Amino acid sequence: MNKTEVIDCIASESGLSKADAGRALEAFCKCVSGALKKGDSVQLVGFGTFGVRERSARTGRNPQTGATINIKASKNVGFKAGKALKDSLN
Repeated sequence: MNKTEVIDCIASESGLSKADAGRALEAFCKCVSGALKKGDSVQLVGFGTFGVRERSARTGRNPQTGATINIKASKNVGFKAGKALKDSLN
């Protein structure tokens, strides 16, 4: 499902126009990314939790040359599905 399909689905499920659904999706994405940048997590009961995960610095290998390279520490977004979402899949 791509962004356009998500907007269409939101519009049909909520009764909003496609333009309003698009603005709502953009606002949701902006709010979630803003909270994650501050180090907060976003919990949507029944759906799941978005959070920031820290990856430590490590060494790796260049697949073309086999040379050892250093990979810097980074922050990544993680998502843990909630019980209701998991249950809906089975």
